[in-house]
Amino acid sequence: MDQKGFDGDRSESRLYVGNLDFRVSESDIIKMFSPYGKIIAEDFLWHTRGPKRGEPRGYAFVQYTTKEEAQLAKEKMNGKLVCGRPVVVHLASEKCFVDSKNSHRAMKDKKLAGSSGSKSVQTDRDAKIAAIKQKLKSLGDEGCSKKRPRLESDDLTGKASKQSEKKC
Repeated sequence: MDQKGFDGDRSESRLYVGNLDFRVSESDIIKMFSPYGKIIAEDFLWHTRGPKRGEPRGYAFVQYTTKEEAQLAKEKMNGKLVCGRPVVVHLASEKCFVDSKNSHRAMKDKKLAGSSGSKSVQTDRDAKIAAIKQKLKSLGDEGCSKKRPRLESDDLTGKASKQSEKKC
């Protein structure tokens, strides 16, 4: 058994259903997917914290009795418009592989691996640093970096210092 409590066949009969409109309910999911086989479990996810607490998360899982039923439902329902949005349906076990091509996590992993994408990121960073240095230099040339004469404690109290007496 795997960590979710499903053996190999069970995980192949579990579908991920994503890109759901917030108006779609649990009963709607069951009605949409029941024509393709016997549903033995359905997990509709809700926000449990934060400002969206109690609202749907936009995805669900549907468990069929056989992998053939799940495959049929996947073929028939993937891309179907529901409330004006194309529903994304994949086997739950293959979800991470299908969507990882363009995901943020995949891009992050690619950068950490040192692929060609990281060279452009480094170039961008170097260009930003050079631009900041140039800006600081131009500000220094304009006189922003000129030091102002320091006030001494006597200047604050109104007493004349020896330096100011010499100049007068």
